[in-house]
Amino acid sequence: MCEECYSEDSRATPLRGARACLEGHTQYICGSCGRCICIEREERRGLQRWNFPFQTLEQAKLYLRAADHTCQRACGIYQIEGPGGRTFYKIFPGRGELAAFLRKNPGKRCPQGAPLFSAGRYREFPGTQLRRLRPQEVEAYLAQR
Repeated sequence: MCEECYSEDSRATPLRGARACLEGHTQYICGSCGRCICIEREERRGLQRWNFPFQTLEQAKLYLRAADHTCQRACGIYQIEGPGGRTFYKIFPGRGELAAFLRKNPGKRCPQGAPLFSAGRYREFPGTQLRRLRPQEVEAYLAQR
């Protein structure tokens, strides 16, 4: 696992629309393995991809470094259970943000009350970049997958 971006696959990309994301969004480029992580902030609501729920812990881990970098602290991935037994995973900067989410969503709960995964402490890494990829970089990145 990459110590910076927590991925086993240095070319893991979004499950849907990888090309569109790589071509049109700002990427966090891992200084350790070169993996690109969408860190684009949505204009209307100010949300980023890491703010949304994920179906699996592994998918959430792919975006955790973007959350860490955005918040400048080690965030955590929490398992959330919704009505009807639906389970999903969300990234929160801390337990306070988790508690606020649960207050706003009374039908949801976090059985563990603690993150399933977190880096533990925030670190900066040399070589990290935040930028949009050039067309030739997108092609090379997708070819390496």
